[in-house]
Amino acid sequence: MSENNPRVVTIHYTLKNDAGEVLDSSEGQEPLSYLEGAQNIIPGLERALNGLASGDKTQVSIEPEDAYGERSEEMIQQVPLNAFEGVDKVEAGMRFQAQTPYGPRVVEVTAVTEEHATVDANHPLAGERLHFDVEVVEAREATAEEVEHGHVH
Repeated sequence: MSENNPRVVTIHYTLKNDAGEVLDSSEGQEPLSYLEGAQNIIPGLERALNGLASGDKTQVSIEPEDAYGERSEEMIQQVPLNAFEGVDKVEAGMRFQAQTPYGPRVVEVTAVTEEHATVDANHPLAGERLHFDVEVVEAREATAEEVEHGHVH
C-alpha cells in the first residue's frame, strides 16, 4: 500500500483455531472488503495480505499479539447484579455492550452468584493463534471518499 493510494481489498476467508475448528468463514456469503491502513481487520492479517492481487490465495497463521491480543485478567470483573438495569435474569453466556476504560466493549457474563455477575471483556479470540485461508477476490484503488471516511463504501 502506498500512502497516497490505499486499496480496497475484497477477500473470501476461512478462520480456524489451532485445533483446526472453523471459527468463521465467508463461504456462501458476501466476501469481506476492507480499506488498507484503516484498521478494518486485525493487523497481522492485513500485513500478510499487503501487496496481494486479485486471484491470489494464501494461508497465514497470526499470533495473538497481531490478532486480538493476549487474554488479560484485568478485563474480568465482578459486577453487582443491580448494574444490569432492565434485565430480569442475568445468566452465564449473556453478552452486553459496556463502557470500559478501553472504550465500548462487548462483555460476556461467565458466572452469576446471588449478588454479582462475573463479566469478561476479553475478545472471545484473545490469546488464540488464528489460521486463515484467504483468496483475494478483488484489489482496487480506494476512492477519495473511502479514504476520508476510513471504510469501504
